[in-house]
Amino acid sequence: MQKPTKLLFSQYKILAFLLFLIQSFTFSLQAQFRPAEELEELFAEVQLKPVFPDSKTFPDCIPVKPPREILDAYRQEKNKPGFDLNRFVLQYFKLPPEPANNFRSDPSLSVDQHIRRLWPVLTRQPDAEESSLIPLPHAYVVPGGRFREIYYWDSYFTILGLQVSGEADLIQNMVDNFTYLINTVGHIPNGNRSYYISRSQPPFYALMLQVLAEVKGKDILLKYEPALKKEYNFWMDGASQLNATNKEHRRVVKLPDGSILNRYWDDNPTPRPEPYKEDITLAHESGRKPEEIYRHIKAAAESGWDFSSRWFADGKSLATIRTSELIPVDLNALLYFMEITLAEMAVLSGNNSDAKFYKQVAKARSKALLKYCWNNGDRFFYDYDFVKGTTTNIPTLAAVVPLFFNLAKNKQAAAVARKIEADFLKPGGVVTTLTDTGEQWDVPNGWAPLQWMSIQGLRQYGHQQLAQTIAQNWIKLNTNIYKKSGKLVEKYNVLDINLEGGGGEYPLQDGFGWTNGVLLRLFSDPAN
Repeated sequence: MQKPTKLLFSQYKILAFLLFLIQSFTFSLQAQFRPAEELEELFAEVQLKPVFPDSKTFPDCIPVKPPREILDAYRQEKNKPGFDLNRFVLQYFKLPPEPANNFRSDPSLSVDQHIRRLWPVLTRQPDAEESSLIPLPHAYVVPGGRFREIYYWDSYFTILGLQVSGEADLIQNMVDNFTYLINTVGHIPNGNRSYYISRSQPPFYALMLQVLAEVKGKDILLKYEPALKKEYNFWMDGASQLNATNKEHRRVVKLPDGSILNRYWDDNPTPRPEPYKEDITLAHESGRKPEEIYRHIKAAAESGWDFSSRWFADGKSLATIRTSELIPVDLNALLYFMEITLAEMAVLSGNNSDAKFYKQVAKARSKALLKYCWNNGDRFFYDYDFVKGTTTNIPTLAAVVPLFFNLAKNKQAAAVARKIEADFLKPGGVVTTLTDTGEQWDVPNGWAPLQWMSIQGLRQYGHQQLAQTIAQNWIKLNTNIYKKSGKLVEKYNVLDINLEGGGGEYPLQDGFGWTNGVLLRLFSDPAN
């Protein structure tokens, strides 16, 4: 009778150890360094001077002493003769690590081989060093360049490439890291940084789970059902309290017919720490209430489309941004897929009431999306301005997302395909919008995730030739840039294929996670 007792005791020890690890990670999250809040006026002075040319550098720095001690030292020293802010920062902070600095491209390798060589370079191991970085329990892939942390929607497109590369364990790790974030933060933040916690990004977790199910079998979905429900509840928070007088709460909006759709939001209307000076300058120059600007700016950051004429009231200027006044067509298509996935999970677990509920809300969302985001005159999908009660009529590639999720009717898909071919198709792929504002999610730039969703969405409805043309143009552009520079980059100029992509708040970044993932997936498709 002793052996089972010993085994049971051993199991208890293992369980106790696992609980210790969970508590350690949870504690590290609760005690996470928040540079803007903890460094107060020191943070503001460093960012406004600025000490670093890239505003993201300082929030990513690692304090070598407790933040309170650093702030006290700053307050004691700043008024002394000869005080040097730059020297002070370098004394009390370590610069963020740059692990990929010694990587060199081999021009003799194909693009496919280059990408496979890059996966280890872009992979990060768990790190518990005190900084704004939220430590994750498993290895993960970062986009590259200035982006030293995991990013939410980027990661789905990276995972597409990891699947082609046979990196099943790394896909599992990525999914488990996002699951950990849901269970500790309450949602998946923009990235695993403390300063990203108040916002999320386009909800691709359900799609990641479906890729994992392709690799390991559908039954694995059951393991992640509780986490996906938590994410869904985050997006739908407050929906049951909406009524005729209280029509908005966080990310949910009640529309005139009683339908509930979603918007992007941020709970903390303050300047983003990572472009602090830029946000304060914009708020001042706009003449609007600063909190209003900050809320809409951060909501656009949650959308992933930061920034685009899509969000601008005048269609031209960032100063007129109004993100949280819009119902984004792509966000609601993604949430429809989340609901469909939750229904599938409920069927697998034999929970008929849950299955019925999620099918019903998915059907209701589909109906509302087609009603509010489809413009019958233009024959195109737009975001819906619920303040004005009309579609925005700003054409963007977000219109392909209902096709990607099979939400559009055949005639709608055909009309979208005609407009994509007439207006969006360019020598390097498809352009994101039709307006040149100098922002990075506008003309002339094309982005890997939107190429993929355009190609796959068009294929869903039989528009094979247009899809193939987009794929071939994108592959050719990526390949030619690689041959010239040895790099795959974050975004591309699809209008003039001899020029680089540009615009936005920071220089063009190489690496690059989602470009690698989509390109590998396109290479693996015989149709291309």
